[in-house]
Amino acid sequence: MNTAVKLIKNKVGLLKLAEELGNVSHACKLFGYSRDSFYRFKELYDEGGESALQEISRKKAIVKNRIEPQIEEAVVSMAIEQPQYGQLRASNELKKQGVFISPAGVRCVWLRHDLETFKKRLKALEAKSGTEGLVLTEAQVVALERAKEEKTAHGEIETHHPGYLGAQDTYYVGTIKGVGRIYQQTFIDTYSKVAFAKVYDRKHALIAADMLNDKVLPFFEEQGIRLLRILTDRGTEYCGAREHHEYELYLALEDIDHSKTKARSPQTNGICERFNRTIQDEFYAIAFRKRIYSTIEQIQEDLDAWINDYNTNRTHTGKYCFGRTPLHTFEETLHLAKEKQLDDLPPAA
Repeated sequence: MNTAVKLIKNKVGLLKLAEELGNVSHACKLFGYSRDSFYRFKELYDEGGESALQEISRKKAIVKNRIEPQIEEAVVSMAIEQPQYGQLRASNELKKQGVFISPAGVRCVWLRHDLETFKKRLKALEAKSGTEGLVLTEAQVVALERAKEEKTAHGEIETHHPGYLGAQDTYYVGTIKGVGRIYQQTFIDTYSKVAFAKVYDRKHALIAADMLNDKVLPFFEEQGIRLLRILTDRGTEYCGAREHHEYELYLALEDIDHSKTKARSPQTNGICERFNRTIQDEFYAIAFRKRIYSTIEQIQEDLDAWINDYNTNRTHTGKYCFGRTPLHTFEETLHLAKEKQLDDLPPAA
């Protein structure tokens, strides 16, 4: 059965199912067609039977019907110069310049030049600025800053090499009979996605600092690089007056910069949120059904084994991992951190 016949059978099947069910919407949902498509198929079928349902090839675009080249060029220039403009605003601004084109016409031009979204127009602006060495206008700078803020708000953070930025978070695991409340301190290297986790029976600043001192910094020292910056939320275990706050004091002593998430935007630290969801589904949900724990130490023992497997054996689809494991990514890109490192660390003992 060729493709054309299959398409006809699907369309006929849609019409028959709608008739049997007496419900067009439900039939369209089952077959994956829209209601508009259903009524178009029905009209064709009523007029010409099954043969009328064969796929009609698209006609070639009539180039002479397109807008004039100078107008198209003006639309493209506007898209790059003012990427924040939508199609209606762009159309109105072009009219002021004596270039008359409808908002729909603006979008058609954008589609032809792959500029139909704000992100794509920003990308074109950045590319042009980089190749031609343009001095950006105030509006262009505002647009780029706005895009950067949106990326941050959706968990897209700037990171350049292992150790450039770590993300730390507190995750409430739950209350376990015989053990009590369980909190997890999570740390992730945002470049390589190497992760660390340690469980506690409470959460406060000293606990947050202990996580770094016990698990994280020894690892970076062993690799011969420094941890430069940490991103946390604005919880009391992470934020406070430096002179009286154990966590802030610890970061100051270790010369680690502290960045905080945007107020009322916990998704800014989305990398930890996603990891916590993974560890809940792949470790805690299974471990608590396989074993009855009586101490935090027992939980930590199994957690360490899972974290080791996560870092060394589980492939990751992160931005810089490309299907490698987090530890493999860390080792393969370690030279990037060492090239940027101004002062050499003393060799590990």
